[in-house]
Amino acid sequence: MKKLQLALLTIILLIGCKNNQEAMKHKYTNALIEETSPYLLQHAHNPVNWEAWKPEVLERAQKENKPLLISIGYAACHWCHVMEDEVFENDSIAAYMNQNFVNIKIDREERPDVDQIYMDALQMMTGNGGWPLNIVALPDGRPFWGATYLPKENWTKSLESLVELYKNEPAKVEEFATNLEKGIKAINLVESKNSEVSFKDDELQLAVQKWSTYFDTFLGGYKRAPKFMMPNNLDFLLHYGVQQKNDSILEYVNTTLTRMAYGGIFDPIDGGFSRYAVDTKWHVPHFEKMLYDNGQLISLYSKAYAVTKNPLYKETVEKSIAFVRSELSDSNGGFYSSLDADSHNKDGELEEGAFYVWTETELKQLLGDKFETFKQYYNINSYGLWEDENYVLIRDKKDDEVAKELGITQEDLHQTISESIVILKQERDKREKPRLDDKILTSWNGLMLKGLTDAYRYLQDESYLKLALANADFITAEMMNDDGSLYRNHKAGKSNINAFLEDYATVIEGFIGLYEVTFDEKWLKHAQKLMGYTLLHFIDDKSGLFFYTSDNDQKLIRRSIEINDNVISSSNSIMANNLIKLHKIYPDEPYGEIVERMVAQVQDNFMTDAQTFANWLHLVQYNNHNFYEIALLGENYKSIGAELASHYIPNSILVGAANGNSKLPLLENRYVPGETMAYVCIEGSCKLPVNTASAVLKQL
Repeated sequence: MKKLQLALLTIILLIGCKNNQEAMKHKYTNALIEETSPYLLQHAHNPVNWEAWKPEVLERAQKENKPLLISIGYAACHWCHVMEDEVFENDSIAAYMNQNFVNIKIDREERPDVDQIYMDALQMMTGNGGWPLNIVALPDGRPFWGATYLPKENWTKSLESLVELYKNEPAKVEEFATNLEKGIKAINLVESKNSEVSFKDDELQLAVQKWSTYFDTFLGGYKRAPKFMMPNNLDFLLHYGVQQKNDSILEYVNTTLTRMAYGGIFDPIDGGFSRYAVDTKWHVPHFEKMLYDNGQLISLYSKAYAVTKNPLYKETVEKSIAFVRSELSDSNGGFYSSLDADSHNKDGELEEGAFYVWTETELKQLLGDKFETFKQYYNINSYGLWEDENYVLIRDKKDDEVAKELGITQEDLHQTISESIVILKQERDKREKPRLDDKILTSWNGLMLKGLTDAYRYLQDESYLKLALANADFITAEMMNDDGSLYRNHKAGKSNINAFLEDYATVIEGFIGLYEVTFDEKWLKHAQKLMGYTLLHFIDDKSGLFFYTSDNDQKLIRRSIEINDNVISSSNSIMANNLIKLHKIYPDEPYGEIVERMVAQVQDNFMTDAQTFANWLHLVQYNNHNFYEIALLGENYKSIGAELASHYIPNSILVGAANGNSKLPLLENRYVPGETMAYVCIEGSCKLPVNTASAVLKQL
């Protein structure tokens, strides 16, 4: 008995010691310690009494009549880290914030619905946007002040002025907040129209011509800095250039894709793209690597490879997938969100890009006699110099040009560069890696799923299909409920937060793509189930468009309808593209009527702002040109399907089965025992069947 008591006493003492050690390690701990978001957990030991965005927190603010101080950011945000270090770690500033505000921290990637509203508010108040997004609001959540990064002196002065204003002139604050609320609601209004889809080919050509005046035809992208990659813009222009046989548009797309792959925005050592470049030549990136960028770009480069067979595009896809597999993959099949821009440098200080850059001295020591070739290839000169003697690797010439300048063969050039990359990777692996945001977001996983299905489709690498299937299985097992609803977020074995429209849209798109490369109808059934849920809980009866949030979600200042394509396509444009494909597979369902009404609501924007509606413009192409339903039946349907899938045919959908058991309308009553038949159909009306992929291609 005494031994048992002694053992228990020892355990208690050890626990006490551990708790004391934790207390010594962290002077402060706030309510964010209960959250799973890596970004929120980064702020869990600030002296600010941060809390997560929850209804009970807002209720308490109203009872105490305290204004809300809402700070929104994300784990890979460089300026969020700077503001934390300078402002939120400051004891006196934190004490003032705790005394006068209810302080709320939000991970914008977990709660894009809240972020959208307050970003609109900030842009209305200041004309600017960005993160960290800092808002001061009335206790009910209506904003009346906002700013992005502020140094501590400006922050302190601003808060003192706001506290005085809130206490001494409440009517003035209320009036401003009320007017701003009206503006926030008005910015999202979509006028209901009963018109038909009427945007014709000549109008589309004029819209693209106007759009092209912004193209940087030498360096790619647009004539501005910073430069974002805008995958949906390039994806549409590739579709348009191929379908319209427009060589100048295709040349622009290829210039942009080449310059991006050459640029410092792409990591030639570990693979993967950073978020954007701060200059016009795609040289110096904002170094964070996001899953959503890489998923979309893997898809885009795979399609471009199918069109051009450019080995640079294939290599870019392969390296990008290798990066995601190595750095952003969970053993459960899900994909993590991002790698931070910052990491510790040699002096132990957090520095943007420290993991990625090189000095000339380092490169000479590491590469030895390979250095001169590497120097020429990756511009270890004034063109590639960034700052403080650091170089960001960038190319500006084709392989044959560099080989000619060096007087060597391309084979020797490739061998030297490959060996150099191996050496630099070994050295880089000794460095401390950037921080990982290991939450798993449904919508970004949907984008990656589509990227993998396109990579498998056009590059025919079985490992990509294996990754895609594992991811799809994860989504159905961990993120999808029996009623067709989804969760937004998964972390530490828990799935939470009701999903938003973008989550449903990208997963449906991924499932349709996965069906086209496997012909496993369970993916179509999952896609239909998710679509059914959105039609029940997200649709706006007045406009026919979809709300961003479901009718089961917490009511905010407004219920947003997202129609503008940004770095990620708008959730409504993705849904519209999903609906047209499901309509072709299930013509008896009302999908076609729904998508026609959606396009009618937004088509007035196409002429004046084509780049902001790029993903919608695929639907104009589908409407104005033949859309092919290709049905394959018989023993060899998969081999014919794989050959057809490897061709870039954007205005088509593939369905197939080994026998006559499928209930898909396109496959019913078409099976011929002992034969493999391929049918090319338009709106269900089919041409004479053929039995080879080449014969199908001739019918298109």
